[in-house]
Amino acid sequence: MTTGCIPNSSSCLFSAAWGFSRGCATFCGECLSTAMERAEHSSAEANTAASSAAQLAAYARAERRIAWLTLILGGTAAIVVAFLGHRPWAEGLAIGTALAWLNFRWLKRGLDALVVAATAQEGVPKPRIPVGTWFRLTFRYGLIAFCVYVIFEYLKVPLASMVVGLCALGAATIVTSVYEILRPVE
Repeated sequence: MTTGCIPNSSSCLFSAAWGFSRGCATFCGECLSTAMERAEHSSAEANTAASSAAQLAAYARAERRIAWLTLILGGTAAIVVAFLGHRPWAEGLAIGTALAWLNFRWLKRGLDALVVAATAQEGVPKPRIPVGTWFRLTFRYGLIAFCVYVIFEYLKVPLASMVVGLCALGAATIVTSVYEILRPVE
């Protein structure tokens, strides 16, 4: 600011900073540059916020796409295998697909909880993550392994078919990635 330029409700800096008129800042060279910087900064923040919201919406759409593609790809594979006359393999594919879908849902919930905990502690040098969040993130692997073991032992479903069914999540992720590459969000 130049000497004698005091920002108050009637000064040019105040008016320019609040967007009433950039023209009023022409009386003072320093006020003009300050007003322009503030206007550019506000515009950049608005663009960043809009871009961030658009990216979050795109990520949410991709997550939903992965979830339903997991079920569709795995379910389709199970139906095709069942029509080919391999009922135990079809059951294993269906079970593996369902477990893959549950795994994805649990992973999403765990990561969402992790993000909430981290953003709530923004600025803290070493944020603390609740034990329940860590438990949910790691317990899902043990639960899936336990389910696969019980199904394999008691229902006599082929283990390889359940593992291939679990790969439906990977296939859905690849399909979604290719889709995002070929049809980018603008």
